[in-house]
Amino acid sequence: MWITIKRIYFNLEKYKHLEISILKFSEVLEDNESFRIDSEYYKKEYLNSYNILKKCEYQRLHKISNTKGGKRLPIGEHFITEGIPYIRAEDIRNSFVNYENSPKISIELHNKLKKYQTKYNDVLLTIVGNSIGDIGIVKFNLDKCNLTENAAKIVNLKLVKPDCLFIFLLSEYGQIQIRKEKVGTAQPKLALERIKKFIIPIFSPAFQSKIEELVKTSYNKLKESKELYKKAENLLLEELGLKDFKPSEENIAIKSFKESFLNTGRLDAEYYQPKYEEIIEKIKSYRGGWDYLGNIVNWKKGIEVGSKAYQENGKGFLRVSDISKFGIENISKKISDELYEELKNEFKPKIGDILFTKDGTIGISYVVKENIEAIVSGAFLRLTLKENYKNFSKETLSLIFNSIVSKMQVEKLSGGALIAHLKPSDFEKFVIPIINNNTQTQIENLIQTSFKLKKESKELLYLAVKVVEVAIEKNENIGMRFLKEVCNV
Repeated sequence: MWITIKRIYFNLEKYKHLEISILKFSEVLEDNESFRIDSEYYKKEYLNSYNILKKCEYQRLHKISNTKGGKRLPIGEHFITEGIPYIRAEDIRNSFVNYENSPKISIELHNKLKKYQTKYNDVLLTIVGNSIGDIGIVKFNLDKCNLTENAAKIVNLKLVKPDCLFIFLLSEYGQIQIRKEKVGTAQPKLALERIKKFIIPIFSPAFQSKIEELVKTSYNKLKESKELYKKAENLLLEELGLKDFKPSEENIAIKSFKESFLNTGRLDAEYYQPKYEEIIEKIKSYRGGWDYLGNIVNWKKGIEVGSKAYQENGKGFLRVSDISKFGIENISKKISDELYEELKNEFKPKIGDILFTKDGTIGISYVVKENIEAIVSGAFLRLTLKENYKNFSKETLSLIFNSIVSKMQVEKLSGGALIAHLKPSDFEKFVIPIINNNTQTQIENLIQTSFKLKKESKELLYLAVKVVEVAIEKNENIGMRFLKEVCNV
């Protein structure tokens, strides 16, 4: 055995100029309970990163915390409209965990799963699928909230503040450990036991407090951003007389054959529920007037490249899961630079384009505000204003799409069921209120300020990550000096 190892080691000496890590047998065994010997596990970037980390004061994660998994829904259980939030992997997007769009479970099911709750200051990490390594921290304070089996929570921290662990795991030195320890290709996974072995630097209380301050400021800016967006939503609904609108619960509508099928081509009773007529009547009675969406915008569909085109690095491929009404989050899928260059003239979103999701989660809209090196998937429509509506505020139109005005028209087409596809021909028939110019200006100002704050929030998290990386590579004092130079803190 010893002779074989010596021979392997000797032969590898000839290839030091290549990207190969030359290892002693003892190094192969270190922190390697699964006895992996594949070259991927010993890439130079991994070993160099570990060597830098071990020069800091550090602890293994399991020495300073508890790491626990979430829980999948039991067989036969389903999500409901109102109930207890169930945090999914897509709610953990390298930022503050968002529960507002999470599916809901019943209180009875929650009580069965309550040991899988997540709560304030838990640090969450996605552990299954192509989103492995997304990090989030819980800053909402809900009494009841459950966690998916596709994520782990890190709790009961000692020596390290939750905000500092959150930022460290976002850093290159946290992400390298995640990349090293994940296994599988088609459905990558990251075992809890591997997470528990992560090396975590232990910074001084003063340094940690400064990082905590940056995270707090970032969160407050994001919170204010959402409040301003909500204010814009309320302004729109007040203008339309829909602020306190409650859809009718009546489910019977009497229509003649001429009024129904001959007019719409639909015979399903759900399509003619009174609540849908009520919302349309509200829009059509608006004092500023209305028009069909097909008269307001031009649209272009995105493109599907197929899963075989996905790769680990490259340019982005924008999908529905990457977007919310608050903007584009992390684009998880990548395509080659060559394919991007081939498609970008037709399918790259431009600044000022209005994006609208027509498949999957239908009706999410966002106005592109910055250059995005990505191709838009076929689940999107890219909208531009027609000449006679050039002065219509894009932010106002996008807000209308994200509001009850559009949501109920989507629901009408689906008969109240969850549909996976919206035909552009149906989309063109949406009834859109023509909001007066003064209200449009107010809405646009609120939304622009909202997105400015969101951008500042994201930049503060990025800054915190860089400060931690400098502290790891140099020392805390240089990290603090870097912080002062960048933002005069």
